[in-house]
Amino acid sequence: MTLTLLLVGGLVLLAAGGELLVRGAVGLSQLLKISPLLAGLTIVGFGTSTPELATSVQAAMAGSPGIAVGNVIGSNIANILLILGISALLMPLVVRPEAFKRDALALGASTVLCVGAVLLGTITALVGVVLVAALVGNLYWAYQSERISHDAEAERHEAELADTMPRSHNPWVLGLMVVAGLAAAIYGARLLVDGAVQLATAAGMSESVIGLTIVAFGTSLPELIACLVAVWKKHPEVALGNVVGSNIYNVLGILGLTAIVHPLEVPAEIARFDIWVLAAVTTLMLVQLRSGWRITRAEGGVLVAMAMGYTAFLLMR
Repeated sequence: MTLTLLLVGGLVLLAAGGELLVRGAVGLSQLLKISPLLAGLTIVGFGTSTPELATSVQAAMAGSPGIAVGNVIGSNIANILLILGISALLMPLVVRPEAFKRDALALGASTVLCVGAVLLGTITALVGVVLVAALVGNLYWAYQSERISHDAEAERHEAELADTMPRSHNPWVLGLMVVAGLAAAIYGARLLVDGAVQLATAAGMSESVIGLTIVAFGTSLPELIACLVAVWKKHPEVALGNVVGSNIYNVLGILGLTAIVHPLEVPAEIARFDIWVLAAVTTLMLVQLRSGWRITRAEGGVLVAMAMGYTAFLLMR
């Protein structure tokens, strides 16, 4: 199989698998009478992160920690600079002050935990358990606060659930969608990782750079599509919530679960530079949001320009 087919086929299977998995699981959650808020917080959140999880686990088990860690760090950087930037260029993104404090605290704390895990040099299974426990704690906190007050964030999570509702209500069809989605995501991740390793070898580039660029951008495509759809529907707060939620899931859930499955040796170049880029762009986003409760088109343009500059630096590195 050619390199192009490996990369493109892997990305297509990942996107399709994640979509099938989310829709099937959402349908089953409705049959099981799980509350829309809880399903929106957990099933939709975990489901949309399936491409990152499948890819990082496959890369770790294949002995390519640069791709596994680079995928998570690079996806978060791409979410902020590229996806949020493009979304803001199309429509200024407004944040609701009442939801900002909790989301900002959760994102800031998860980023600090991620930095600490990376600087350890080896992300062990124990560290992975700590990261996943932090994610579970954040989900419980969010669920309790949104259930009690049923604020704008609760409405956003329920709207996300409604957008992913499948047409069929047959439990066998829904179960088949879940199984097929998982299979497609796992096989797609294998193709993508194989293609990324071959590309790194052929181009004489490190696996970390490939993980931070092609793999990270590719696995972030579902978030890009979701944000563009939200902007098109005139729901900029949904686009912003998608990015914040995805970044929290990535650094706590994806990195944590991957380390539990297989300990990760962090490449020195990521610990030396890229993790600090993530910390810097996360801080920049939070400051932008707090300064005017919005990200303007001009600020979106700056974010996209920074994404291009960072990518060019990685390719030259």
